[in-house]
Amino acid sequence: MSRVHDALRKAGQENPAKANVARPPRPPASAPPPPAALPTEPLAAGLPAEPLAAVQERVATATLASDPYGGLENLEACIQSARQIPFNPLGDALLVHPNKPREAPAEEFRSLRTRLNHMQTIQPLHTLVVTSASPAEGKSFTAANLALTQAQLAEHRVLLVDFDFRRPTVDKVFQIPIAPGMTNYLQGTASFSDVIRRVGDSNLYLITAGDPVTNPLELLNLKECASLLAELRSHFDWVILDSPPLLFAADGNLLATMCDGTILVVRIGTTTFDSVSRALQSLCENNVLGIVVNGARRGELYSKYNYYHDYYTYGSEAGDKEEPDKELETDTVASNS
Repeated sequence: MSRVHDALRKAGQENPAKANVARPPRPPASAPPPPAALPTEPLAAGLPAEPLAAVQERVATATLASDPYGGLENLEACIQSARQIPFNPLGDALLVHPNKPREAPAEEFRSLRTRLNHMQTIQPLHTLVVTSASPAEGKSFTAANLALTQAQLAEHRVLLVDFDFRRPTVDKVFQIPIAPGMTNYLQGTASFSDVIRRVGDSNLYLITAGDPVTNPLELLNLKECASLLAELRSHFDWVILDSPPLLFAADGNLLATMCDGTILVVRIGTTTFDSVSRALQSLCENNVLGIVVNGARRGELYSKYNYYHDYYTYGSEAGDKEEPDKELETDTVASNS
């Protein structure tokens, strides 16, 4: 029996040593697992592996689309390289033509321009909302002509933006594609350089409304909208926004809080005193710069203006013979907003 016990004790002393020789050493508990090798074969049969450069380009594009504000870091470069479009306005849009300065309604918009530029010298005024109480009062007509008139000054750089996502007009007036535009920028599907356009070699720049959206007010509430308007102030002398009517949508009221001033357009024979009062109350009357009266008859505005120019154009060459007053056509100087 003692020999059996001696054999078992001897076997117990030898087996652990043999086991330690055969078992590989254990890594420390804190050591991380070894990294998995990158696949070198196609991920699916028949599909080649995507090159690294293509992956980086795709990720960069996705990042730009998801972060539209990132494009504003080079805003001035985007403005300088903006795509040029010809000045080809709609025939019946009644836009001020730079080569025909005496045609209506150029003189009235030059007067409006002078007053606004004077106000700009005494208060910070660069972003301007042009709106109305109700539709079809001429707000888009006023915004486009004011932008054109301001851009005629050599030292002014002007941007006209169509923020009326419900009934856009700028693309129709200037006969350009509606997209990409502001809605595309705010949704992150287009960069700023994609949406801005320059009218010929003039000082006028345009941004259309963009693709239709079902939630215009939610887009305007995005922080990118306020950030863009704040940034544009330092790159343009005037940023003019065409917004929806105040009594039919809250868009104009929200835009007015982001801008330096608001102009309210009313139409003779259409706008009621009650609608004007309610529109001003909706703006809290904080940054209302004034009211533009639209729809006056051309003869009433321009008969004496034409007499003044006709006298100095023809009078001295005809023995100072006074010319009779010449009335222009008696249709209204207006356009549906």
